[in-house]
Formats: sequence, C-alpha cells, structure tokens
Amino acid sequence: MVPLSHYMALSVGLFLIGVGGFIYRRNIVTVFMCIELMLNAVNLAFMAFSRFLGNLDGQIFVFFVIVVAAAEAAVGLAIIIAWHRNHQTLNIEDVNSMKL
Repeated sequence: MVPLSHYMALSVGLFLIGVGGFIYRRNIVTVFMCIELMLNAVNLAFMAFSRFLGNLDGQIFVFFVIVVAAAEAAVGLAIIIAWHRNHQTLNIEDVNSMKL
C-alpha cells in the first residue's frame, strides 16, 4: 500500500505547478488549465485522506468539486471564446475590462 505522504507530496507538487503557471503565464487558456490542475490536486488530497481514514466523506467532496469544475469549465471556456472572437488575442495583459 502506498503511504499517505506520497499522495500528499504529489498533491502539493501538482498544486504548486498550478500556482506557478497561474502566476507566470500570460495566456488565458494556460491560466485556466492551471486552475483546473489546482482543483485536481485538491481532489487527489481529498481521495487520499478518504482512503487513509476509511470513510467516504472525501469522495463526496471530490464529487462536488468535479461538478463545480465542470460548470466552471463550461462557463469559463465560453467567456474565453467570446473574448477571443471580439479581441483576436488571448494575452491576459490585454484583459482590462469584462466588456466584450
């Protein structure tokens, strides 16, 4: 059996990669993917603790996080596509207002 510390190290590593990409990237799509990576890192931690403790609470939280992430992906990608159609760029520095 894999120890909990290995799952947590992987989760922290994925979360830090997501934070780094969120801070240093200039493309809206890449920033969006980094947010999804951070959500998946949290999901991994929830699943690891759920298995380690032997209850289903973490798995229930993962289900709700996945539902929220799917809704966020649908709305976020729609906003990104609308922005790109109107402004012909995906550079995050060009986004100074939410006016389309």
